[in-house]
Amino acid sequence: MAFSLLKPPGVQRGERASAVRLPLGQSVLLSAGMRPEGSCLEVLEGVARVYCPCEETEGMTLAFLQPGDQLRTDRLCSEGVCVEALTPLLFCSAAEPRAGDGFDAVNEWTLQLLRIRHLGQAEQRLHALLALLVNRLGRRCGGWCDLPFRLTHERIGELIGTTRVTTTRMMSRFRQAECLEVPSGESGLRLAPHWVERAPLAAA
Repeated sequence: MAFSLLKPPGVQRGERASAVRLPLGQSVLLSAGMRPEGSCLEVLEGVARVYCPCEETEGMTLAFLQPGDQLRTDRLCSEGVCVEALTPLLFCSAAEPRAGDGFDAVNEWTLQLLRIRHLGQAEQRLHALLALLVNRLGRRCGGWCDLPFRLTHERIGELIGTTRVTTTRMMSRFRQAECLEVPSGESGLRLAPHWVERAPLAAA
C-alpha cells in the first residue's frame, strides 16, 4: 500500500478546497500541523477507510466514509489521520463543515464497530461486520447485496478482534454455505440478502 503525506492547499474560510483524487489502494496522511482550524475532509466520490497513524494503535480503523460524509480533521489525534481509498476516491481536504445536522459519521462508525467487537463469538462478529458494511456502503443488485470493495483478511481480523488465519477460515465457511461470494476478477463481495437480514445487531 503506497503512503504519502498530503499537504492540503491553503484556503480561506468559505472557499472550497481543491479536490484530491486517490487511486484504489493508496493512503495519505493528513498531518496534524497542516489542518486549518475548523475545517474538515469531505468525500465526494468513492469509499474511504479512516485510520489512526499512531504506532501504538497499529492502524486502528476509525470509520468508513462515503460520498457526503465529513470528517472533522482538527479534532483527531495529534499525529493526524490517515485516509485509504477502498475504491477510487475523490475528496476535499479542507471543506467547510456543515452545521446543524447533528450527525457525525466517524462517531457513528466507531460506536457500531465497538458494538461488534463486544459480540461473544468471532463468527458473530464477522457476520455483523459484513452486514454492517453492505448495509451502509453497498447496494442490492438482483439476488445479492453487493459491497464495492474488499478488505484483507488481516484488516477484517483487526476489526473483529481475531487473527488473519481465523478470519480466512470463517470466510471460507461462509462461502461454502453460499452466504457470500467473492467474484473472480472483481474488486467487491456479494452477500446473500437473507443472511444480511439475520446478522447480529441488524435490527438494532
